[in-house]
Amino acid sequence: MQEFDLYINPKKPTLGLYVRKGAGLPDLIDADQWQLEGHTWANQLPPSILQGLEADGHAFQELGS
Repeated sequence: MQEFDLYINPKKPTLGLYVRKGAGLPDLIDADQWQLEGHTWANQLPPSILQGLEADGHAFQELGS
């Protein structure tokens, strides 16, 4: 099963950013503002997030909502 990295921006802790495990954040202008929070499996993510990951290689999610 595919695993993804979850990044959090400490200035916006309710916003999560998922990328494929090990991909890092090379394309983001503000990549230095995000910190690795942990990992998650594909079956733990909603279908809309998985679609974004497949299409764009990353996906944002409002956390706690």
